[in-house]
Amino acid sequence: MKKKIFIIMILVLSAAIHSQDSQELQSVKFGLHWFPQAQFAGFIMAYEKGFYEAAGLDVQLEFFDGSGSPLNKLVDGEVDFCTAWLSQTIALKSEGAEIVNLCQILQKSSLILVAKKDSGIEKPEDMNGKRISLWSGDFSIQPTAFFSKYSIEYEEVPQSYNIQAFLADAWDVASAMYYNEYYKIILSGVNTDELNAFFFSDYDLNFPEDGIYCTEATINQKSELCREFCAASLKGWEYAFNNKKETLTIVMNYCDKHKMQTNLAAQSWMLQVIEESMKYQTGENASFWGILAEHDYNQVGEILLEQGLIKSIPPYQDFYKGRQK
Repeated sequence: MKKKIFIIMILVLSAAIHSQDSQELQSVKFGLHWFPQAQFAGFIMAYEKGFYEAAGLDVQLEFFDGSGSPLNKLVDGEVDFCTAWLSQTIALKSEGAEIVNLCQILQKSSLILVAKKDSGIEKPEDMNGKRISLWSGDFSIQPTAFFSKYSIEYEEVPQSYNIQAFLADAWDVASAMYYNEYYKIILSGVNTDELNAFFFSDYDLNFPEDGIYCTEATINQKSELCREFCAASLKGWEYAFNNKKETLTIVMNYCDKHKMQTNLAAQSWMLQVIEESMKYQTGENASFWGILAEHDYNQVGEILLEQGLIKSIPPYQDFYKGRQK
């Protein structure tokens, strides 16, 4: 009888401890600004491999389809963290939004301009008088600065998210994300040696893109949670880069569930480009990942100021609250 009672007590105690551990997990909603794809592989792997849970976090990944904004949900308190571009958030911060950057995931801009070599466009000045397709909003800021820097006059054409008109030579120059539309151009049968890609980072117009953001209230009241969330996220990215085959299989499962029109080759290309962007000027050492460089921040702020998109640049120290070098 005593043995039975002892076993029962052990089981009850074990259940109580397990229940207590479960209760200690802090619920976190994380808004990602597009559909699931390799662009978010590190976050997906942090979730799938249990890195968030090991950090005491019960993370819910919320993907967006472009019709809404996780930044708006962040400001409204509907998500705890979100991803966004630096140009978006500097502008929002300058308008009084109480948001901060916790971790700058992508260090290099993947937004480019691309032209076919047979168009005769070899350097920026060759774009004068050409038909150039541009996206609107944040996607237009870097091209505008680029055209201003090289005194380029051009005919602007609104661009959708397909590249058929460029392939048909309706445009001389197209906007493209290096990890997405550029790859689609290659898949269409155009060889890379038939293209000239203009990377804004090569022209001192680098705009770091995806970063992790939260509100000032969150960092002030839950600084340890913020630190653990970012550390687990970076661990997810390190795992993703070191285990690409497994990562791509899991990413494709997410894509399939969301009925994404993509394939393994496209996601593999995207993951490679994302890795290059994340390690740009930081290298292989993961301890240097996620840091927002003050130079990059000020450069983006100054261009936004020049274009009249903001009235003043928020102080870097008020904007970036992540780890330092």
